[in-house]
Amino acid sequence: MTLLVVCASLDLRAPFSATPAWWQLLKGLYEAGADLHVSAYHGRVPETPWWRAYPNPLRLAGEVFDMGRRRARALLASTRSAGSVRHDAGMATTGGREHPTDRERARDRTVRLLANRLAAPAWTRHLARILQAHDEIDAVLLLSVPPNHLRGVASAIRSRVGKPVIFLDGDAPASLPSSNGFATGFRIYDGADLAEFDAVVSNSEGSAEALSAMGARAVHTLHYAADPQIYLPVDVAADIDVFFYGHTSEYRDEWLDAMIGRPSVAMPGARFAVRGRGLDHIGRAERLPYLSFSRLREYVSRSRVNLVVTRRAHASVYASSTMRPFELAMMGASMVANPCLGMERWFEPGREIVIVESADEAVERYMYLLAHDAERRAIGRAARERALSEHTYAQRARELLGIVAEYT
Repeated sequence: MTLLVVCASLDLRAPFSATPAWWQLLKGLYEAGADLHVSAYHGRVPETPWWRAYPNPLRLAGEVFDMGRRRARALLASTRSAGSVRHDAGMATTGGREHPTDRERARDRTVRLLANRLAAPAWTRHLARILQAHDEIDAVLLLSVPPNHLRGVASAIRSRVGKPVIFLDGDAPASLPSSNGFATGFRIYDGADLAEFDAVVSNSEGSAEALSAMGARAVHTLHYAADPQIYLPVDVAADIDVFFYGHTSEYRDEWLDAMIGRPSVAMPGARFAVRGRGLDHIGRAERLPYLSFSRLREYVSRSRVNLVVTRRAHASVYASSTMRPFELAMMGASMVANPCLGMERWFEPGREIVIVESADEAVERYMYLLAHDAERRAIGRAARERALSEHTYAQRARELLGIVAEYT
């Protein structure tokens, strides 16, 4: 099968958390025999052994826009009082967390209208040229590209060249209108027309009904996974007791406090550490520097206990997968997680992952695991065996090809 794929981003330095997953999925598709033609909505498109790269037609314009957006957000953030509770004409904050109000949605509407007027026609021309030059392409796949920014592109592609277009959302249910989306991202469904896609694929089984109600003609689920050639354990001495890596405290303040903040204070003899941007509520945990994406393996392998702190939206909607448990499991990490509805779909609680219900229980489980090396390591081994058996990107790639084949 030959696919034309547009990713939200392929730049591992950009703040798009799913980017490492798309690299692994594309590699898995190549290894499954797919011929890939790849472009990106944001940033550069690297040439690799796995795909033929096509330039982002609006890269420079996108970088200028992104720079301006970052500066505007930084200026806005500098005017807020940290942790305050206030209401103004543009933003309401409660308990230190932001919730979009009409003015912020107005900014999203402005961006969407500009994208529809400028980006959508450019991308229609870009994709049509590729498809006309390569009639062997069977389908177009959009990976987390905002469907409301490119409204009409899928319909135009189908009418011009008759190729199916499939949209894959890797952020459901946080991306859905029922959630507020991420402060660092876009509200991707406002003004979108899901009916123009032949199918919508998401990472969330529990979001299928909502996507259908929003107009999707067909809905499928593709969960996250991990590539065992990338997420290999590293043979290093364990010098960190409890470790977490991730980006921002958004939608998980309570559990960061319950699993890191309070336990780190209650266990002064243990070394807690975090690595990531925008993490609050971490008590006395040490902040480790970002060295490179590849060095995450070393941090995980240096840690006796690795944490999975799932954001509220994903944790509360059945079987809404995230990358972290699959990455950690593939590295043989001993995982402790907050409650996540449907976690048993991937890992067996008590055997392959430990679930805690409160800060007190977190302290209790950390102390037990740190004192019982054999049991802690057994959990990591069991999780890795499960990941190797059921949760590789080679398997997910075959699943995706099967989905696409239904529409070609």
